[in-house]
Amino acid sequence: MDKRKTWREQEQQLIEKWNSAARRYREIMARIADEQPFAPAGAPSDDIMNQAAAVRAEIDALRKTVARMKAEFNSGKRY
Repeated sequence: MDKRKTWREQEQQLIEKWNSAARRYREIMARIADEQPFAPAGAPSDDIMNQAAAVRAEIDALRKTVARMKAEFNSGKRY
């Protein structure tokens, strides 16, 4: 029973991290879209592109975590 509670907490934390990263990514993409018409040669600033790359990397790491948890669940190691 205690393991199930721990697993549910881990899953809830993962959902919160995912939602936070997705929100930040949407905000950064909106900033890129807003900045693009005013930027020289239509390119967004390096700072915004670095932020977008960091958030994409975080989302990729979260995807790997989801895949690991799913594999654990399917193999019977969870629940």
